[in-house]
Amino acid sequence: MQADLKNWFTYHAPKADQPERYQEIRVAALALAETIDRCCPDCADKTATFRKLRETVMSANQTIACNE
Repeated sequence: MQADLKNWFTYHAPKADQPERYQEIRVAALALAETIDRCCPDCADKTATFRKLRETVMSANQTIACNE
């Protein structure tokens, strides 16, 4: 567990094609966010949806950063 904690909470400078992959994820998430914004009424659930989408992007980026 200690090794995992150190890995998760250490800065990982981008290498190789990681910046492009981060960008691809952000572009796809933005497209989904714009679709949700267009299709869904403003309410607490919509706000939660955006929060969870942001968390998803961050988790995906962490997957790239911490597992290569």
